[in-house]
Amino acid sequence: MKSSWINYRLQRPVMRNVQLVFAAGVTLTAIMIGSTPAMAHENPASSRQALQAHSDEFAKKVVQVSERVYVAVGYSASNVALIQGKDGSIIIDTSANPNDARAILAAFGDKLVKPIRAIIYTHNHPDHSGGALVFAGNGKPEIIAHKTMLSAKPDVGRGRREGGDAFGVSLKADQFINAGTQLEYGRTTPHTREGFLPPTRTFDGDELDLTIAGVKLKLIHAPGEADETVAVWLADDKVLFSGDDLLKTFPNISPLRGLPTRPVEKWITSLEKMLALNPEYIVPGHMSPISGETAAKDALTAYRDGIKSIFDQTMDGIGKGKTPDELVQDVKLPPNLAKHPYLQEWYGGVAWTVRGIYAQQAGWFDGNATNIFPLTPAERAEKLLAMTGGKEGMLKSAARAITDKDFQWAAEQADYVLAVDAKNADARKIKAQAFTELGERQKNATARNYYLTTAQYLRSNP
Repeated sequence: MKSSWINYRLQRPVMRNVQLVFAAGVTLTAIMIGSTPAMAHENPASSRQALQAHSDEFAKKVVQVSERVYVAVGYSASNVALIQGKDGSIIIDTSANPNDARAILAAFGDKLVKPIRAIIYTHNHPDHSGGALVFAGNGKPEIIAHKTMLSAKPDVGRGRREGGDAFGVSLKADQFINAGTQLEYGRTTPHTREGFLPPTRTFDGDELDLTIAGVKLKLIHAPGEADETVAVWLADDKVLFSGDDLLKTFPNISPLRGLPTRPVEKWITSLEKMLALNPEYIVPGHMSPISGETAAKDALTAYRDGIKSIFDQTMDGIGKGKTPDELVQDVKLPPNLAKHPYLQEWYGGVAWTVRGIYAQQAGWFDGNATNIFPLTPAERAEKLLAMTGGKEGMLKSAARAITDKDFQWAAEQADYVLAVDAKNADARKIKAQAFTELGERQKNATARNYYLTTAQYLRSNP
């Protein structure tokens, strides 16, 4: 396939001409190969209203799912579930930190049958595993996880630059709305690992059947959001605890915060395993539970089909020699799935997923030999600035782009100047303004937060 891909790329260059007109009177017609247009954004008011409405998903409540299952929603960055047993209780996930865990214990009240006999981690992310110490108390509950959790890499971002933060921890209150799958993470109570307890029991392989406090459970290894994800199946109640493999948002397969692309094919398989259970109730790792066999099947089916559609389209495009930029233009959710409430881009994004799958499946090289050993950003900027009236001309053009509401182009022009003059105050000011405008037009919480925190950093570090 590789040779046919190369031949295809040679036969099929994708070009568009862009005229850059600068104050110095220099007009440059740039040939952009495989370029990607700026994403279409809504106006600031509608984006803000949509995201504010999404915050209703995180209202504090304790929901009774079945006769013996309860879930605390909105008390922390993630849900905590309670299963009542004959002589004790089982806790699934433990919130983000001890403070949140104590609030959830109080909210459960006498619904929690003491002692807590077991704690089950669906996965290692700190918003799910940071309050175990509080739930364990003075007892010694079993703490159960999949064996792969012992070698799981910390869920920390490696892609942050210039203060960018997908969770918006440092944003001012009038700019922050939510974090996509949670109302907030780390803004009120810093997320720490002080409440984490390591597993005392792990299982290897695909499944584990066990009985705790008279409750029969099946633990299912379900890689997706995390490699170690465990779905918990309470067959007698037909309740499925899906962890973060199913959320009321398009999945964050390729996170902005700098993590490896999640295992897409394994995620699809995990959803198929869950569908085969025919659950009547689903307790996700965030937001409200799903009630009713029809609703549960619809959500799981849409999630599987949405992920699979993006994967299949991307792989098909890779086979045809398309570049990541071309694929982002071409790959979309089918219309029926694009409207589904569980596939709205509050947290993850289709375009980022396409880029992540490309890198995961085809590597870094896009097939264009120009990109084997490209110029450095500084070298490219120096040559471009020399053609277009220097820094002054570029900045005047960037300022006009702001006036014309072409905010992506304004930011890119500012970057040309910053590539050769990193402390240029005018360029930093324009970039911050462009990012503020782009952020305010985002319905996706993580994109909004990243734009706005970067703008905040640029203004505070002129």
